[in-house]
Amino acid sequence: MQDDISYSHPTISLTLIITIFITGALAFVQVYSIQAILPVLMQDFAVSAPVAGATVGATVLAVAVMSPFMGMMSDALGRKVFIVGSVLFITLPTLALAFVQDIGVMWWLRFIQGLGVPGITVVLIAYISEEFTGSARTKLMTFYVSGTVMGGFLGRFLMGYLTEFMGWRHAFLVMGGLSVLGTLMVWRYLPKSTSFVAKPHISDAFRTLWHHLHNRHVLAACALGFCVLFSLVGCFTYINLYLDQPPYHLSSAQLANIFAVYLIGMVITPISAQLIIKLGANRTVLLAMGISISGLLLTLLPWLWLIVLALAIMSSGIFITQSSTINYISFHVDEGRSLASGLYYMTYYSGGFVGAWLCGHSFELGGWKLTVFTLVAVQLIGMLVGGLCMAKKTALTPDVPAVHH
Repeated sequence: MQDDISYSHPTISLTLIITIFITGALAFVQVYSIQAILPVLMQDFAVSAPVAGATVGATVLAVAVMSPFMGMMSDALGRKVFIVGSVLFITLPTLALAFVQDIGVMWWLRFIQGLGVPGITVVLIAYISEEFTGSARTKLMTFYVSGTVMGGFLGRFLMGYLTEFMGWRHAFLVMGGLSVLGTLMVWRYLPKSTSFVAKPHISDAFRTLWHHLHNRHVLAACALGFCVLFSLVGCFTYINLYLDQPPYHLSSAQLANIFAVYLIGMVITPISAQLIIKLGANRTVLLAMGISISGLLLTLLPWLWLIVLALAIMSSGIFITQSSTINYISFHVDEGRSLASGLYYMTYYSGGFVGAWLCGHSFELGGWKLTVFTLVAVQLIGMLVGGLCMAKKTALTPDVPAVHH
């Protein structure tokens, strides 16, 4: 009996799964690492919460700006070369961060870091979409998202503990070394594309862009992506400053421990593949966003253990939403997948930039309570997008090939 997994590569090996997972992690291990040390940077550079938080927003702004262009270039020139080159590119500003003496210079180095991220995120999604079909594609997408979850956790966790033991400058040197090792692994183990068809003419790219901008599925996914990263960046940037204050007074290492809730996302996201296939995109998004909102509201209660649990609930809902949205756009785009992914990530990371900025001002004006209300409002908008704009049918059922006897 033929199983329901169809793909272009002859096998989906454990090595491939691990490589996809680690590549996803490398995309995000540097992006949010600085969140764990924001209180330290505020003290060392004598800056306010919004100024320190802007170092998070700088990276996501760069990702937003670069994503559609990286999609166009990759559609013309290939996949693996961009993925490997981007992991290596991120290493350089990471190492340079160890030597900065001014928060403004740090902002620009963080911005340069972000320029390399779409070469991993945008291109890897296009790579998976082209090389695999059916439930194999869905499962590899969820392993990719699980990798991004691990990267988000490890970046914050390692940065917090390394800062506690050796200072943040040496910590950045260690983080840069990890990127070097990651570059070597991806170059060695990520298979070359077998289904990629180059589109070298710029007119083709603009024609494809025009079609994407008139594709309601792409637009719905982009709007939801904006809400997703707005919530994630806004929450996990300023919960650190909240827990650094009385009565909690958490250290950098203790704040790093808080990000262990991200590990729940590694379990939730692969399981979400079956949920997405069973319920469809819109119902999965409604359920996941509802879960996330309940977690946010629970963070308003004063007990630290409950805040940690609430963050786990909130982030689990966000991870399921993200996985659902990525699969949704993959199954509704037949050509120019890298450009479609680029548009998605442009709006996704624009949401992260706006989240860091707007939640920073909310925190300054009304503390964590006003920050939570801001986040809930944006997630309610996300529920409207998921409920009204996404297809009502089960759009993510894998395109299973017929069984031939």
